Amino acid sequence: MAADNPVARLADEPADHRFKALPPDVDGRTVGELAAARLNLFTDGFTTPVLALSAESVAHNLSLLQAYAEHHGLAFAPHGKTCMAPQLFARQLEHGAWGITAAMPHQVRVYRAFGFQRIFLANEVVDAAALRWIGQELDTDPDFHLVCYVDSVRGAELMDKALRGTSRPLDVVVELGAGEGARTGARTEADCAAVADAVAATGTLRLVGVAGYEGEVPQDDGERSEMGVPPGEAWGRVHAWLRRLVALAAEFDKAGRFEGAGEIVISAGGSAWFDAVADVFAEIPELSLPVLKLLRSGAYVSHDDGHYRRLTPFNRVPDEGALQPAFRLWAQVVSRPSPEQAFVNAGKRDAAYDLHLPQVQVVRDAGTGEIRPATGVTLTALSDQHGWLRTEPGARLEVGDWVGLGLSHPCTSFDKWQLIPLVEADGTVTDYIRTFF
Repeated sequence: MAADNPVARLADEPADHRFKALPPDVDGRTVGELAAARLNLFTDGFTTPVLALSAESVAHNLSLLQAYAEHHGLAFAPHGKTCMAPQLFARQLEHGAWGITAAMPHQVRVYRAFGFQRIFLANEVVDAAALRWIGQELDTDPDFHLVCYVDSVRGAELMDKALRGTSRPLDVVVELGAGEGARTGARTEADCAAVADAVAATGTLRLVGVAGYEGEVPQDDGERSEMGVPPGEAWGRVHAWLRRLVALAAEFDKAGRFEGAGEIVISAGGSAWFDAVADVFAEIPELSLPVLKLLRSGAYVSHDDGHYRRLTPFNRVPDEGALQPAFRLWAQVVSRPSPEQAFVNAGKRDAAYDLHLPQVQVVRDAGTGEIRPATGVTLTALSDQHGWLRTEPGARLEVGDWVGLGLSHPCTSFDKWQLIPLVEADGTVTDYIRTFF
């Protein structure tokens, strides 16, 4: 991307009190100046708690999914809701991404503000104000390409009403739901056909494909706990649903429903089952138009130390590589009231906790700077601004020590931090990742 693009201009933003953990003496400098200074996370005045992203792990993960997608003949539009970080979107595009996925119109507005031209909106939009804005974007920028879900006849009607007067149609894909427990999506093939008929009856929408989310295929708790190991019944149900999605696209194509489309979009793929998507999408038959096999996994950039570390498909296909957890939240011991207990200054305002509590990984000695394994130290609870630690006999932990925490679920880690240091293994901060939630 050009040096004068909106993403590059993030470097001109003042580094000030709005951003947690920055050294107090940086006021008056820009984010770009801080990055150029290559400060050290541990010794140059950063305050705790501070969330850091490993520069090496982010680079590794970007390259790994690019290689995976290329190997399996997949395009990918990573789900941007995970990080809402235009700098990471730009790097994803540099690593071969077709575009970026959004969940809500607000996210599309952020993407457009930073100049992104290909967006997959994985939700049906019925808000008239949002649709009118989308129509204006289509009118004013002929290079802007948006693909949006539609999953109901009523939704198609509302979209059509709000978009009347736009100069070109909005491309839509019919969403096939993944069962009664799924969040959205037409539940049956007949329902999908009715939605496609409703799209065809409009002058503002153009059907270009089908899509859905295989992560909503029903699974019981036992299966969820085993998804990271050799596949079982859940694997078969996910494959079966993906084959329904592919068959729906073939049926629609045979019926001529994609008339006017330049290509047929078939999209699925969260961060837990993209190997199943690769398997089934490899079986897509020849259709009347080129097929865009679009994967949408988003959590891979940061990965994590809990939820996705257990569920990642790379556990099932280790020969294709392994993602690396990139997050580490550094907190400081502020109280040691008993030999069995300690408190750090990071809590629910700082760390993800919706799926699993943070894991205590390492301790940085306040006196020597030595980083050692956090043997015998466990985080048991989070308050708003404190983490509760249980310490076993002999555990080395003192007031003032820094504690490095691994996090679970990146989607609720990024959203707590507006500016995140990108840190090399030796503690050198090379950049600052700006988020927009």
